[in-house]
Amino acid sequence: MNMQIKRIGILTGGGDCPGLNAVIRGVAKCAHDQGIEVIGIEDGFEGLVEGRARQLFNKDVSGILTVGGTILGTSNKGDPFHWPETRNGEIVIVDRSRDAIANYEKWKLDALITIGGDGTMNISNKLIKMGLNIVGAPKTIDNDLEATDLTFGHDSAVFVVAEAIDRLHTTASSHHRVMIVEVMGRYAGWIGLNGGLAGGADIILLPEFPFHWEKIFAKAIERNRKGKRFSIVCVAEGAKPYGGEILAREVDIRRTDPIQLGGIGEVVAKKIARETGLETRFTVLGHLQRGGSPTPFDRILATKFGYQAIYLTLKKEFGKMAALKGDKIIAVDIEEAISRLKLVKEDNQAFLTARAIGVEFGI
Repeated sequence: MNMQIKRIGILTGGGDCPGLNAVIRGVAKCAHDQGIEVIGIEDGFEGLVEGRARQLFNKDVSGILTVGGTILGTSNKGDPFHWPETRNGEIVIVDRSRDAIANYEKWKLDALITIGGDGTMNISNKLIKMGLNIVGAPKTIDNDLEATDLTFGHDSAVFVVAEAIDRLHTTASSHHRVMIVEVMGRYAGWIGLNGGLAGGADIILLPEFPFHWEKIFAKAIERNRKGKRFSIVCVAEGAKPYGGEILAREVDIRRTDPIQLGGIGEVVAKKIARETGLETRFTVLGHLQRGGSPTPFDRILATKFGYQAIYLTLKKEFGKMAALKGDKIIAVDIEEAISRLKLVKEDNQAFLTARAIGVEFGI
């Protein structure tokens, strides 16, 4: 039977980031042009499980290209296969994937477009194996999906980091301090690397490369001796010293990945102050990196992903994800997209460039 695509669902999963609304807009406008109804599912997979959705009309997606966040809402605690329920005062993890499928069928969806990162694509892949027609669009500020050169949201996050470092430069030089800025990047250091490089950081600490304290101290002292009486340290939240462990701020079992990282910036600041005698301060950018309007690059990339998602849906190429390769948007298998994280390697051009201009990675 040759199924005709008449109604599709769309959801945004995981953490929010600039560009989500641009994808929603791209999908909805292209779908409406083809006479396809679009059902916006609220709060990611939570809405799919709990049956919360609304139809998106043209007026709903008008004027949202430049708006950060997502008009549909999102959640990083709504995994249907890892659903938290409170029983007798305790949180119990259950499987509610059947509820997700039941709502997909109740809404008479012919396909579902999921916008998200590694976690969203993992959930999508499981639902595909249970019979749902799904197409993915890659979103994550961490840029850690191997199957695409870039994910939308990353450029916007790097812009925030670079601007923050620019501002820290002026106060660091005025007070002759070592300024530490902690950025996001759980297991992949792309935000730290690209943000640090764009902002002119002197020291960059990444999750991929456990660092040696002595090299960090030596770099800060060397700059001071040369008359450069300040230093900027950009440290990813997942960075750790050689022989040490990543720092967990808290553990939340309601999340698929329960560990919430944070705190390494303060540790680095205190350690540098104690061992070098230099005055230090630390700043945690946190969710500032997720907020605000997307950069022009992310607006364009997200809109392209939205178009590609509809194109794949109309071609019934389910189980695929839009991806950027070079200057082209292509389709890759979602299963391939989640097979491994894209991590910073020593032969990466940005990494090589940073080392060549004197950035210290502590390795």
